[in-house]
Amino acid sequence: MTKSLIVVESPAKARTITKYVGRGYTVMASVGHVKDLPTSELGVDVDDGFKPQYVTIKGKAKVLADIKKKAQESDKVFLGPDPDREGEAIAWHLAEEITGKSKAKKEKVFRVLFNEITESAINRALQSPGKIDMKLVNAQQARRVLDRVVGYLGSQLLWKKVRRGLSMGRVQSVTVKLICDREREREAFRSEEYWSITATLAGTNPPPFEAKLHSLNGQDAEIGSAEEANRIVADVLGREFIVQSIERKEKRRNPVAPFITSRLQQEAARKLRFTSKKTMTLAQRLYEGVEIGKEGPVGLITYMRTDSTRISNESAAEARDAIRQRFGAEYLPATQNVYKTQKAAQEAHEAIRPTSAHRDPESIKRLLERDQYQLYKLIWNRFIASQMVPAILEVTRVDCVPQGTRDSHVFRANGTVVKFLGHTVVYLEGKDAEAAGPSRKADQEVEDEADRQLPSLSEGERLRLVAHEGQTVPGLTPKQHFTQPPPRYNEALLIRELEEKGIGRPSTYASIISTIQDRRYVEKADGRFAPTETGLTVNDFLVKGFPDILSVDFTSLMERELDEVEEGEKSWDAAVRDFYVPFSKDLERAKRIAGPKDKVYPPTNIPCEKCGRMMEIKWGRNGKFLACPGYKEKPPCRNTHNFERLPDGAIKVVA
Repeated sequence: MTKSLIVVESPAKARTITKYVGRGYTVMASVGHVKDLPTSELGVDVDDGFKPQYVTIKGKAKVLADIKKKAQESDKVFLGPDPDREGEAIAWHLAEEITGKSKAKKEKVFRVLFNEITESAINRALQSPGKIDMKLVNAQQARRVLDRVVGYLGSQLLWKKVRRGLSMGRVQSVTVKLICDREREREAFRSEEYWSITATLAGTNPPPFEAKLHSLNGQDAEIGSAEEANRIVADVLGREFIVQSIERKEKRRNPVAPFITSRLQQEAARKLRFTSKKTMTLAQRLYEGVEIGKEGPVGLITYMRTDSTRISNESAAEARDAIRQRFGAEYLPATQNVYKTQKAAQEAHEAIRPTSAHRDPESIKRLLERDQYQLYKLIWNRFIASQMVPAILEVTRVDCVPQGTRDSHVFRANGTVVKFLGHTVVYLEGKDAEAAGPSRKADQEVEDEADRQLPSLSEGERLRLVAHEGQTVPGLTPKQHFTQPPPRYNEALLIRELEEKGIGRPSTYASIISTIQDRRYVEKADGRFAPTETGLTVNDFLVKGFPDILSVDFTSLMERELDEVEEGEKSWDAAVRDFYVPFSKDLERAKRIAGPKDKVYPPTNIPCEKCGRMMEIKWGRNGKFLACPGYKEKPPCRNTHNFERLPDGAIKVVA
């Protein structure tokens, strides 16, 4: 009997695959990467083509030895780490260790890709194995070398200029800069007052409805003060209204594509309040296999690191069959829905979808952990909805004008009625809980989107103002508002911003967001990211010292170059060189810039309660603190205090 070895990176994935392959196969797990750059040195020869110096990761020697021993005893070796850059790099390092320079050994080592951990997908992969894709390996190697160069050399400088224990990262630092820039925008924002006026109107047919002041004398209604609002109210009060125009139109709300990685992270943050790290951890478990009763471990979703919206014809057919059975033929489009994938996406991958459309969430709810169930349900619902017909809405806009007023006023009411649920019977995409921002039209935009049914009205119909409880002016409600600063980023908004600006890759968002919190560069306040004192200080230093490297455009350009390496259009060392040249110039510049450790801080207006000298802000191991400048005097005064900054910039001593 032929002996075959399958090596994957995860023990959970190995258990699921073992269930399907049967006798003749041994399945082992590398438990992630087996080789990497050394932790205690740069590990990159910048003078010799950026050659990386790989070493066996601490604790992996025995794992690697066991795999090599089993590979020698096997007729074929199938390397099945995840189907992405990192997985390809793991497979390459394993292959190098297993084969060495032996041509005969190389011929028995194959690469297999498991887009889903199901019996049919595993059999297909084993029946048509390939070889390691060196373009993917080179793309990963370029990213690893870039990140090590920045992380090692940049962090060393931060230790000297700011304090020990800090880190700089090629993508991490740009992400912190986005959060710091947003905070500075908020600090610089000056709120403006504005008013809205709502009329409660009734016509021949009930019920009464609300219409907002839309225009004044042919211009958008912009009311900046209570006096102006009161003048308009006085002009309109007690007047009869006429329906000036009614516009009705049918609107189709199309379904959205099945999930890609970034959209899954955003939607899980909006709807489930999951962090991106939690979402990806749960998705990994669902992909690798979850115990489903007597079935044993079952891979419930396809691979979760993908930027492709493509689905296989088989999965689309299965979804259509499930829709027909569950909802009826009227919910099915004539042909399969196909979605456009972004330019740089890997079309070999599929979107994130359930491995079986017939395995609905409710049927396995009792077998899953609560969070697993919630995420699986989100993925299943989105996938099924993506293959359904649009929802049909009737949108109505009614303009009403008061008669006999000094000025010309138009009050507008908007209504939306769902005529056919379509895909929304299963799934409706969430919206970011984003503050209104400085727009005075925020309230009107919310009003426009509201699903509200208006009474039956006709053009020329007479309307009257009707009072209701809580109104100080019968039939009219003037309301004061203030423009809001740009919102802080929550997880969904930050991921969207990173994606739109081309910073990092969706597969790295979770680790980036986790790292900047672990480093205490940012913290969450009411679910949104705010920079810490450490984050602001480090960011200010890096922006001065590394203007090129912290440029959003430059970071995005480097991501595109890494994509070019993956496509075989650029060599990996050329991509690294394109980054290293401006980085090394910035590094030399940064060395000449004074950091917090070099800076002489001016005294504050806070007296030392022990000696009367004015306290100074110093920088220590745990960040900034207040210190008495008398520590050098005889006798020394070593009085210190922690402090915090108030919103107005004032210093508050913390006991």
